[in-house]
Amino acid sequence: MTPLVVGQLLSPEYSLGLVALSFLISFAGSLVALICAGRMVGADGKPNLAVVACAAVALGGIGIWSMHFIGMLAYRLPVGISYNVPLTVVSLVAAILISGIALYMAGGRRKFSRAGWLAGSLLAGLGVCVMHYMGMFAMNMRASMDFDPTMVALSVAIAITAAGAALWLAFNLRRLSHQTAAAAVMGVAVCTMHYVGMSAASMICIAAAPTDALAIGGSYMGLSVFGTAGAVLIFIYWVITGTSLDAPAASRRARTS
Repeated sequence: MTPLVVGQLLSPEYSLGLVALSFLISFAGSLVALICAGRMVGADGKPNLAVVACAAVALGGIGIWSMHFIGMLAYRLPVGISYNVPLTVVSLVAAILISGIALYMAGGRRKFSRAGWLAGSLLAGLGVCVMHYMGMFAMNMRASMDFDPTMVALSVAIAITAAGAALWLAFNLRRLSHQTAAAAVMGVAVCTMHYVGMSAASMICIAAAPTDALAIGGSYMGLSVFGTAGAVLIFIYWVITGTSLDAPAASRRARTS
């Protein structure tokens, strides 16, 4: 291996397997979020906050954050990379909260709202960008980052557009075949924003990186995140579909009592 020189521009490579996993988890998270969105408002017109929370975790925590983190792990440099735990956790919580608020603004108040959709799209898009770049700054490595403002602006535009499409699709599609196609489109959009955002950064070799006791890393972390996210999605789907299946029986019991 050629020794690195301080000030050298580092050339990144990607693990294609993890790139594929990042799209797959984004697609799965988006699909479950779309299914949840159709059940957010009950027959009485009131939002079911538990379902809103499930949708937020599926979209923000799995479809967006897990995709981004696996995409970060797919990013390989000729220097070691670990991730600051507090910043990583904050980015996860932020993604879930922002997604939940955006979903509620768009369709959690009795019906789909155009004004709420526009506001939620802007909030969610900017929130995704904050989460993404917070995740990049959580990287602990022997390199500094230099950003291209044009590419950063492009990633912001893609994030807002993708968020708008995701929220519109969530409340305007009901057939599973349409939701599946929409989830694939959303997965592509989220991945595009992420990898455009990554391309905005140039990595410059430095002499040393500060020691970070609260850092995590490892070659199997991508698979661990994918497995954990997949298990959470299966649980959310089971809870949501179980609730919807129990609802008719509950309504029948209420009518007969």
